Amino acid sequence: MRRPVLISTLLLSLAVPLLPVAPAAAAPAISWAPCAEDATAECGTLTVPVDWNKPDGETFELALARRKATDPAARIGSVVINPGGPGGSGVTAVLENWLGFTPEITSRFDVVGFDPRGVARSHPITCSLELALQAPDPLSLKSQADFDALLAHNERYRQDCRARTGPLFDHVHTGNVVRDLDALRAALGDDKLTYYGVSYGTLIGQLYAERFPKRVRALALDSNMDHSLGTKAFLDTESWAAQDAFNEFVAWCDRTASCALHGRDVRAVWKGLLARAERGELHLPGQPEAKISKLGLIGQAFGAFYGPAFKELAEFLVALESGAQTAKAILTPPAKASQEVINDATFVFCQDYDVPVRDYREWARHLRRSAAIAPDMLVSAAAHPITAACLGSPPAPNPQHRLNVSGTPTLLLGNALHDPATGYPWAVNAARQIGREARLLTYEGWGHGIYGRGDCPTTAIDQYLVSVTAPAKGARCPAVPPAELTAQRTARPLPGPLPGLPGWTYAGS
Repeated sequence: MRRPVLISTLLLSLAVPLLPVAPAAAAPAISWAPCAEDATAECGTLTVPVDWNKPDGETFELALARRKATDPAARIGSVVINPGGPGGSGVTAVLENWLGFTPEITSRFDVVGFDPRGVARSHPITCSLELALQAPDPLSLKSQADFDALLAHNERYRQDCRARTGPLFDHVHTGNVVRDLDALRAALGDDKLTYYGVSYGTLIGQLYAERFPKRVRALALDSNMDHSLGTKAFLDTESWAAQDAFNEFVAWCDRTASCALHGRDVRAVWKGLLARAERGELHLPGQPEAKISKLGLIGQAFGAFYGPAFKELAEFLVALESGAQTAKAILTPPAKASQEVINDATFVFCQDYDVPVRDYREWARHLRRSAAIAPDMLVSAAAHPITAACLGSPPAPNPQHRLNVSGTPTLLLGNALHDPATGYPWAVNAARQIGREARLLTYEGWGHGIYGRGDCPTTAIDQYLVSVTAPAKGARCPAVPPAELTAQRTARPLPGPLPGLPGWTYAGS
């Protein structure tokens, strides 16, 4: 995803007491108007406090978009969505129909997206692109001096982003996003929240259920975060998920004649490319000035596993090996001369997760352990860069803790067995923490996000959102082979950045 900075389970059990929930205030009105980008959707804003502890203080505008239910007579209410990140735009997801909701949902619900605070159109965190591109490569640190240089860069970058963004910079954590979401629920006129969140959007849903259990109607949480993990457990589980996805790619190539690497030793090809990347010998096809670092190559594979775009990844690796100039990369870096600033939601993660690393020796131990867990991928292209980017940050105002959910209706958690980013063990652990209120739906396939991967998970999520009827305990959905997924589902880019690599985007997005 962005700057090159981004199975054991050591749980960090920080006892975070829940504050009493204040009575709901009178909801402000939202003035809706046709969106400038697409007049078939409506856009609006909601005024919310910069600091919810000072509700009468400075405010900002939360950006919104909605598509109204196509069958008003069958309308149930609103379904609020979040596409993850941190940094994904719910407004863009609505404008581009990114989630691909079926008529079962679009006929009965107003589909409402919001850009979380600090993201996209909601007073984004703004940073110097030049500084972002100067970040030390976290896989290339060789000494304590290098580690100290990383900390010094992080401090310069953090202060630059804070100065450009203003007071909101220190208040972008998900605990505040949850308060914004409840204000949005009230402003939409819904007594209780119906919500679909994917990836980092599941953390929003989890913490909403914890804080506002009596205001929940239905929460569908797709590809789940586990907000209970300390540094070691976070990096270890992410390394495991990345390697598991790589193993599945290798297995797919072994059995699939259309794989460009079919019949070859995929791991040996990959190892050779990693060595060339470390020597500075790789560049994006047709872009000799765009060198691919070792982390950059890992990021290309990691991005492909989201689809999963196994076929495209194999073709890209063959092009890198042969020097062909026409293959399409999975991810493209930011253009250095195209802009002065970027929007960087890394700091949302830094305010939600305390992931301290004391010194270079400890960082090196993390990397060695990750490489033992993930002998091909070495690291997670999301977790390790974003952890490095957060080093030296102030203590997180919304730190990890075990979920404490009680009194909600059944919450639906869904996850793919081979998700590269939110590994299946995270969903199992989150469901265990939630307890009897959780129902886990397992998709036995690949990729990030299970909605739209065949009839089984899609119908299950649709039925849950419409009727609040969850699938049976232990429900599983069969995998849909990558080649059989629709072109839209396989290739659709995320509506935001890849966490950890600021400015990097999916090719063609």
